[in-house]
Amino acid sequence: MAAPKVKKLKLKKGDEVVVIAGKDAGKKGKITEVSPKTGKVYVEGVNIIKKHTKPTRTMPQGGILDQEAPIDSSNVMVYCSKCKAAVRVGKNKEDGKSVRICKKCGVALDK
Repeated sequence: MAAPKVKKLKLKKGDEVVVIAGKDAGKKGKITEVSPKTGKVYVEGVNIIKKHTKPTRTMPQGGILDQEAPIDSSNVMVYCSKCKAAVRVGKNKEDGKSVRICKKCGVALDK
C-alpha cells in the first residue's frame, strides 16, 4: 500500500489570500488552517456551510451552525499588499534562507 501523496503548497497559515474560483470568487481572507495531505485550506469568512447539530451536553439546544469548509488550494492566490492584487509566489535565497516573494514586484511575502 502506497503512502498518501502530500502536495507541496506555497501557502502558509496566516497568509492573506484571494479566492479566484467558485461561489466565493473575489473574496479576501486569512488562512486559518492548511492541510497538505488533501491539498485544501481553510480561509476565514469563505466557503461558509450550515451544519445541523443534535443537542449535546455542551450545547443542549442543538441547532444550525455556520462554519467554514475547506477550499482547494488551487482556487486561492496569495494577496500582495504592495501590488494590491492576487499574485503568483516565487522563491529567493536571502541570508541563506529561502524566502517567498511576489512575482510581480519582488517584495518578500514572509515577515
